[in-house]
Amino acid sequence: MRTSFAVCAVVLACGALQQVSAAVNAQESDSKYWLENGKRAVQEKSKMQLRIGKAKNLIIFLGDGMSLTTLTAARIYQGQLQNVSGESDHLSFEQFPFTGISKTYCVDSQVADSACTATAYLCGVKTNKATIGVTANVQLFDCPASVPQDRRSTSIMQWAQWAGKATGIVTTTRVTHASPAGAFAHTAHRDWESDADLKSDSDKTNVTQCEDIAKQLIDNDPGRNFKVIMGGGRNKFVMRGQNSTGERSDEDLIVKWKNDKQNRFAGKTAKYLTNKDELLNTDMSKVDFVLGLFHKNHMDYRLKSDIKKQPTLKEMTSKAIQLLQKEPAGFVLFVEGGLIDKAHHSTLAKIALDETVEFSKAVQEAATITNEEDTLIVVTSDHAHTMSMAGYPKRGRNILGTTNQVAMDNMTYTTLSYANGPKKSYQNDSSCHRINVTNDNFDNVDYQYPSLVDLDSETHGGDDVMVFARGPWAHLFTGNMEQNEIPLAMAMAAGISTEPPTSGSGGSKLVGQITLIATVLLGLRRFFW
Repeated sequence: MRTSFAVCAVVLACGALQQVSAAVNAQESDSKYWLENGKRAVQEKSKMQLRIGKAKNLIIFLGDGMSLTTLTAARIYQGQLQNVSGESDHLSFEQFPFTGISKTYCVDSQVADSACTATAYLCGVKTNKATIGVTANVQLFDCPASVPQDRRSTSIMQWAQWAGKATGIVTTTRVTHASPAGAFAHTAHRDWESDADLKSDSDKTNVTQCEDIAKQLIDNDPGRNFKVIMGGGRNKFVMRGQNSTGERSDEDLIVKWKNDKQNRFAGKTAKYLTNKDELLNTDMSKVDFVLGLFHKNHMDYRLKSDIKKQPTLKEMTSKAIQLLQKEPAGFVLFVEGGLIDKAHHSTLAKIALDETVEFSKAVQEAATITNEEDTLIVVTSDHAHTMSMAGYPKRGRNILGTTNQVAMDNMTYTTLSYANGPKKSYQNDSSCHRINVTNDNFDNVDYQYPSLVDLDSETHGGDDVMVFARGPWAHLFTGNMEQNEIPLAMAMAAGISTEPPTSGSGGSKLVGQITLIATVLLGLRRFFW
């Protein structure tokens, strides 16, 4: 019975898409359609003016693993969900006025991970794969080498706090995961998220000098000063024991966070949140600090989550901005759609596209409730993935289904596939021939798409990734840039220095000013030449 319903749903969906496609084709057959639309777009661009006023607020959105192919497929998926032409649809940030391309390689790796990239786009420094907030002098697992200050990089969150701005992070992964950790942590291994993680590698290095990532978030600058922390990863903060899924053996960091806010910020209000209702019912105008840990691990995929208990990325983003907008000196906010990457690693293409659409909704919400005159929003990705979109499918064909082509083995194949990934029973039979996927249920949320090379987990791709920007100095984010230029350009737009205000000598301050001026000139050169 379930199979029959699934088949009927696919048939109905395909019929609706065919009707949309027919209507679109009739309109697009007239050359005037393309000429008039093209002229209208060019005229709009001709009216564009550069905004060169100081950015009071900075928001960096990071779609983890959001490759260019992911963007294309996600916009088609989004359109097809609404029975419109997905090919000509757009994600919210694809309408931003300025776009660029970012090179994502690590110092020691052609294909990046989320740790070295987070250090680049949040700290302005490229480093080694799987290390965070440290220079390339620190090798993986080398705890002692990561301790000296001259081997540690500061993030845009620290620069913002030095300038008196409020700061915060929002993510759908654990808040201690590699991407958000780039905002506050220094570690020789991205997996050292709790004290249990750190101790598990004690046979590889002397870990006594290092602090785990969760502890750094609660104890050290800039993490302990964040006004907003939202995401998953509760286990990394809670003590292990009876009736607890926590991992820690030293102390409860949630209790410590509460005590810290009470002791250091007398008269201020701090709230710890665990579910959607608590978040949505919180009046952010009456709260100064929020720690929201909405899952013991990564948050659930939107398609598989309990929507009554788990907030969406859009809801977390909206609430975070509501809290931060009270700050007279402005704010810097990092928002990550982290589950795009997780889905790709399991070749769950449908979920990856859906998480990208959810990410787009969060960006749209931020654009709606902020002012383009004083808020710079930058949207990018840390790295690509190996998903490809190929096979000449007809316009309007289900992006999640098969192409209308037949391969040399007389079987069709999916439009989306991966260069590598987990081997599943449907990919090859005992003779190493492909299994026929024609009648597969592509509406199945857990459907894993075919991959060529068998691995335990699909890998990242080494492709460049897109950068989208709107607001003051958004034109700096054009051309082909090194990923580490992103936070430096954002800092310039806000008029904040990468040097601490008490660094002492005027010489070091002058160096910081010269760096910012050079960033401005580089951006202007890119735009005008």
